[in-house]
Parts: sequence; C-alpha cells; structure tokens
Amino acid sequence: MSVSKRTVATLIKIDSQPSVTMSNALLRAGHGLTLAEKRVIACAISKLDSRRQLPIGEILTTKITAIEYAEIAGCNMRTAYEALQEASKNLFERKITFFNNDLNHQNDSSSKLVQMRWVGEIHYQEGEGWVEIYWWYKIIPFLTGLKRQFTTYKLHQAHALRSVYSWRLMELLMRFHDTKTAEYDIDFFSNAMDATEKQRSNFNNIRRRIIEPAVNELTSKGGWDIKWTPIKSGRRVVKLRFEFKKYNHILKK
Repeated sequence: MSVSKRTVATLIKIDSQPSVTMSNALLRAGHGLTLAEKRVIACAISKLDSRRQLPIGEILTTKITAIEYAEIAGCNMRTAYEALQEASKNLFERKITFFNNDLNHQNDSSSKLVQMRWVGEIHYQEGEGWVEIYWWYKIIPFLTGLKRQFTTYKLHQAHALRSVYSWRLMELLMRFHDTKTAEYDIDFFSNAMDATEKQRSNFNNIRRRIIEPAVNELTSKGGWDIKWTPIKSGRRVVKLRFEFKKYNHILKK
C-alpha cells in the first residue's frame, strides 16, 4: 500500500459527550479484545470523524492518553498507565473476526470466517503515558466515510462496565435502539462475543458465562431493562431475541 499522507484523528463530540460509531458489520464481528483493550479501541474510535471519507493511501492515527483512559475506566492514573502499556503490547496481535457473508450484507452464518487486524502499528511512549494507534488500512472503511448501516452510542454508557461481554451486548442492542427488539443468529452472537469452542458446544455455557452476567451488569449499572429468549429449532438454540429499554441515568460504579 502506497502512503501519501498522515492524518491525526480529532475528537468528535455530540452534546459534549464522545460518541463511538462503527459499521454494523464491524459491530457484529468478533473483536477479540480484553476489557482494557476494548476501552482503548473505543476511546480511539470516539476520536474519529465517522462521516469523513479518507483519501486513498492516507494513514489514520489516533493518540490516547492515560488521563483519557482513566476517565473511561474510572480508575487512578497508575492503573491507567499500566493498562495502556499492557494494551500496547497486545493490540497489534488482536484480530477482528467477520463472517464473510456479513461483510457482503448477506444473512448466512454458514459462510467462512475472515480475520482482520485492528492496527498496523502501535506506539507506547514510556514516561509520558500515551499510546498512538496506526489503524490497519482495511479497517478504516468500517470506521470512517459511513453513510448507512452504522451504529452510534455515547462512550460514557460503558463507563461503569467491568466485563467486555456486557460492553459487547450493549453494542449489539444499541443497533436496535429504535425498535427495542434485537434478534441474532446464535452463531453470529457467539462470534460477536468471542465465545470459546467449549462455550459454543453447549448453550448452557453461553447462557451462564456470557448472557446472564452481561444482562445482570447492564441492568444493575447501566439502567437497562432486558428480557431475552432463546429460540429453538428442535432441541438446538438457533437464535436469541432481546427485548429491552434503556433508562437515562448516571451509571453506577
């Protein structure tokens, strides 16, 4: 890939609160991130102008400081420095996992999986407490130049969450914030939640390890009212339906 210029993303705020915007295909993908890495990535996405179409060959970079991380995580500065440093060690290896047909806007979960990086480079500045992300060029169309089929939520909605499963479920529900009903094929849901092979082999594991803890945390900390139903074909759960409401109040720590 030829490189012509470098741009540093600017912070985009709506109603004085940073917003996270991504394509629905990326939202449904497996993100492969720990909670600390999710915070870094979400903060970085909130600094992008999702409406801007980048010229071909332009490198997109985003800087995240320890102060910004501490605000998202609700932690002290020492913890923020350590989290940024640890995230910078692993983010280069983290992969997003798409269903191929989801990339083509088709609803067929039997298609093959496609993996993509989040970042092409990542730099951690020792002693100064900031990390700079150089976004992988193939991920940029899922984050910028978005005209349709995208989801936006306020970054502060995840402030109190202590589980990456809760955060991912929140994102999956926010896609349907108008209808208040979300339905996901079990394979798509398992992929989006980065469920392990053991969890996928037995739905009770997904229920106990992923769905119930995530619903409980969103209910107790995020002001959500969530009812979910497994949909079966024979004895096998094939889909999940979520009916939800979101009440506007400050998240509990």
